[in-house]
Amino acid sequence: MNRYIQISVQTRDTEESDRLIARLAEAGYEGFEEEPKKLHAFIPESLYDPVKLEIVIDQTIDPATKHDPPFRVITIEPRNWNAEWEKDFEPVIIGDYCAIRAGFHPAIPGVTYDLVITPKMSFGTGHHATTHMMVEITPEINFTAKRVLDFGTGTGILAILASKAGAGSVLAIDNDDWSIENALENAALNQAGHIDIRKADSLKETGVFDIILGNINLQVILEIIPVLRQHLTPDGVFIGSGVLESDEEKIRQAAGLSGLQMEKRKIRDNWICFSLKNSLSK
Repeated sequence: MNRYIQISVQTRDTEESDRLIARLAEAGYEGFEEEPKKLHAFIPESLYDPVKLEIVIDQTIDPATKHDPPFRVITIEPRNWNAEWEKDFEPVIIGDYCAIRAGFHPAIPGVTYDLVITPKMSFGTGHHATTHMMVEITPEINFTAKRVLDFGTGTGILAILASKAGAGSVLAIDNDDWSIENALENAALNQAGHIDIRKADSLKETGVFDIILGNINLQVILEIIPVLRQHLTPDGVFIGSGVLESDEEKIRQAAGLSGLQMEKRKIRDNWICFSLKNSLSK
């Protein structure tokens, strides 16, 4: 098991913490814990770069907030991350549409989809605003017999939900070995068929889809927007999140330059969830 680096940064408020989470996620940080006016972030020891971290903090933290030193570092020895997560995990219930729980929780009655998700070190339990919104928007999409791509699948939650909602086929990709293993386990736990789970970090050679889901981050979304139309059917849609409300205009501008337009849009805790469609489609 690999060791992790924990960095701790003082923040002014929740909004500043959210901005820092977004930037650190782009820099490879995989987990976050928030306290009042403090953020803890975790990254594999092999990926830790203190110079890059200082740049992110300088670009994100208000100088009046920044402490000296600007962050503190602790090396975390290998541990059972799943046991750590289980200590505080509570089910997430999104209306009468979907419940997301662990295997040690009883079934949740009265919902259309009762999902069992064990996250290990992967992202996607519904607790974070971005995943919550991606699940929340799902009932507004017709998945029946559609070809779906889940880009950056994490726990596999969105791929599993798409399969349950009637997708004809689902391809789920991620560039992280933990996530691939975790998504495979969760797909089996939920008896979700029609899901092809592969390790990949780009849209290249994935195919053409009716629906592309991407709960990722600003940097990756900006990278894939120019090629989205090549991988969407003429009436296809991209549903994305992992972007702060303050970065919405960057998405709109990149989409416009690529012949796409923003349609649906949700906001939760300073994060946005949105859809992009071909601007020429009717």
